[in-house]
Amino acid sequence: MTELAELADHLDATDPLAHVRDRFLLPEDVVYLDGNSLGPLPAAVPPALEDAVHRQWGTDLIRSWNDNDWWQAPLRVGDAVGALIGAAPGQTVAGDSTSVQLFTALSAAAELRPDRPLLVTDPEHFPTDRYLADSVGRLHGRQVRRVAPADLPEFLDEHGDQVAVISYSPVDFRTGELHDMAALTAAAHRVGALVLWDLCHAAGAMPVGLDDLGVDFAVGCGYKFLSGGPGAPAFLYAAERHHDSWRTPLNGWTGHAEPFGLHADYTPAPGIARARIGTPPILSLLALEAALSAFDGVDLEQVRAKSLSLTGFFLRCAEDLLAAEGFEPVTPAEPEIRASQVSLRHPHAYGLIQALAARGIIADMRAPDILRFGVNALYTSHHDVLAAATRLQRTTAAGEYDSAPQQPGTVT
Repeated sequence: MTELAELADHLDATDPLAHVRDRFLLPEDVVYLDGNSLGPLPAAVPPALEDAVHRQWGTDLIRSWNDNDWWQAPLRVGDAVGALIGAAPGQTVAGDSTSVQLFTALSAAAELRPDRPLLVTDPEHFPTDRYLADSVGRLHGRQVRRVAPADLPEFLDEHGDQVAVISYSPVDFRTGELHDMAALTAAAHRVGALVLWDLCHAAGAMPVGLDDLGVDFAVGCGYKFLSGGPGAPAFLYAAERHHDSWRTPLNGWTGHAEPFGLHADYTPAPGIARARIGTPPILSLLALEAALSAFDGVDLEQVRAKSLSLTGFFLRCAEDLLAAEGFEPVTPAEPEIRASQVSLRHPHAYGLIQALAARGIIADMRAPDILRFGVNALYTSHHDVLAAATRLQRTTAAGEYDSAPQQPGTVT
């Protein structure tokens, strides 16, 4: 234990991002390792919302659509997100939910390849990605194939001329395994397929480089590593080269070329603006915009380096403290294929996560037996990681948890 504590001291003392922790309002006596589900509250958000509610809404009223630039918020916030995912301005819009953005992007991609019958997605994808692939397939008369990322190049070699679009995430949300975006994007493009990436577990946690990779479409949420708050607006990226030809499936009034012209027929707005659908959720957008200021002056390469340090240290703690208690790491040890979480397998995952929360360590679990510990380089310290591993070891060894399985309907 002394060796691990000394190592944590050293790593935290030499952390170039340590000062960024002050940009978050973290509760005292709580170690928060669930930012891969819901990011904590950035310090910039409460004053921004107070101003939005009391001055912009309360005093300026409807004039705020112009005077406080509410109308442009989806595009303005979209560009702020775009800067974190390697997208030049004018290709990213914020608003609506991740599910809506997925439906929009996947439908648009399918229409751009009308003569190809296959939509391909990951069998281990987050459920909403799989459900929506099935929905788009049904609505567009396409077949959905589920192919693991490791098997995708071979599948494309055999069936690539039939594939319209592949829809994947760079991060396995259960295990934290990081897939090779560049290689899979290139493999799809070699056979003429389009590529859609779900960046929910990547945006803000690592450099992504959408433009450099030649990605066609991407989506992601605003409430995980971007810390935009519960239910924060999601984002949609569409590469500029598709802007003259793509069609969105939900033609809402704010995506019209002249939304206040109130025309009888729909004419799409140019570029990414046509992905706007309904009246934007202004308070949520302004909260997300304020939250993104936590990244001001932050180098995402440093974020990635610290993330790997944190997860590598957690795996070391797991080996030294938790292996004897029956915990099995499922997150890859190899840094190049490890994202920003550590997942451990244990048959009593649910009860242990609840017991940790009661002791000030907040993480989560994924059924049936995965404990997930998310790290965010902007505020997580190595001592946070050590505290979590230590309390988990003591709780397990003492049997101070309920071994009953998760009950239906509980949020995990």
